[in-house]
Amino acid sequence: MKVQLIAVGKMNDTPLVQAVEKYVKRLIHYVPFQLITVPDVKTTKSMTEQRQKDAEGNAILGSVDARDFVVLLDERGKEFTSREFAAYIDKRTLSLPGNFVFVIGGPYGFSQAVYDRANDKISLSRMTLTHEMVRLFFVEQLYRAMTILRGEPYHHD
Repeated sequence: MKVQLIAVGKMNDTPLVQAVEKYVKRLIHYVPFQLITVPDVKTTKSMTEQRQKDAEGNAILGSVDARDFVVLLDERGKEFTSREFAAYIDKRTLSLPGNFVFVIGGPYGFSQAVYDRANDKISLSRMTLTHEMVRLFFVEQLYRAMTILRGEPYHHD
């Protein structure tokens, strides 16, 4: 089993890119991890919000296998404390036939097809965050969850 993070659009903010890379390097000592970037759809006059979500949704779905457990990072998803998130990861990884796939959507969110394919939704915050910040917050929380599960001193209650 591998943990994957699928994100729409590339990162441009160098300090955030470096911070994400730092946590990804830490994560791979605990779990096979892969960050997959799908291209964002360039907005044009003829590109409606729905068409953009559909195009990005097709790219997301093209990166997901039928056996994967897909979790959308969505502001309307379940909220967890860090310890609850660690327990969620632990419980799910025991029974997954495929990969554990987390997904960050584009600027308008997810298409209905992506919502229909998802197995779950979680929220890092009810506030709207940039996709770059979500990547950083997610990889840090995943790293934190791994250290909690191993009883390591990174997390303090």
